[in-house]
Amino acid sequence: MKIKLFFVALMLTFGALSVSYASFPVQSTNNVTVVDNSEDELSSPAAAAEGKSQLVALILAALVGGLGIHRFYLGYTWQGIVQLLTLGGCGIWALIDLIRIITGDLQPKDGSYAKTL
Repeated sequence: MKIKLFFVALMLTFGALSVSYASFPVQSTNNVTVVDNSEDELSSPAAAAEGKSQLVALILAALVGGLGIHRFYLGYTWQGIVQLLTLGGCGIWALIDLIRIITGDLQPKDGSYAKTL
């Protein structure tokens, strides 16, 4: 039993390490790109959150809250992935998010809702 557990841990470790490295040669370039710092339409937090509706977030949390789709919609990608893997914290985290969306406490990542309830 200990040997099986050791090999499973070893496989998971090598699997995780192999994902983090490119499987093809990557060429490094030393090109420097100058970016214009002028304010454009998508650089402000309000513009990034434009189009985010509290009603859509509420419907997503109510219907597929255990999968964390509402977190992806609101811009919280890593939290969405964790919710997807844990099925919304066995439903508890999804229920808390549902309440937070109703009360307006859970906002889009970079701004506020364009349309509220």
